[in-house]
Amino acid sequence: MGLRAAFSSPTAVKEYLRAKLAGFEHEVFAVLFLDTQDRLIEYAEMFRGTIDSASVNPRELVKEALRLNAAAVIVSHNHPSGNSEPSGADKALTQRLKESLVLVDVRTLDHIIVAGGNITSFAERGLI
Repeated sequence: MGLRAAFSSPTAVKEYLRAKLAGFEHEVFAVLFLDTQDRLIEYAEMFRGTIDSASVNPRELVKEALRLNAAAVIVSHNHPSGNSEPSGADKALTQRLKESLVLVDVRTLDHIIVAGGNITSFAERGLI
């Protein structure tokens, strides 16, 4: 396995995800799987949805984290509407994912919402 990218700052993570997710016209739920040094193992677009929602299955996320031997994840999705404010459903989903992943010793570092140029980080807001 070659050198893995290390995300040196929250800004670097947000810019990476903005580049990946900003252009979609439908919701995409993506995950950065990280090793113990918070280096990227894999970026995966795991779930695709409609213009305003995506169905996310915690079981599939846990399975992929275990398959990749990830120590941590950063979850992310886009809001095609352009509004990066987290919804109640976004907050509830983040909690469910965090609770599922902690059972297999995988840390959830952040949930980032990309809405065009607007980006919201749950970690920066103290929501995770």
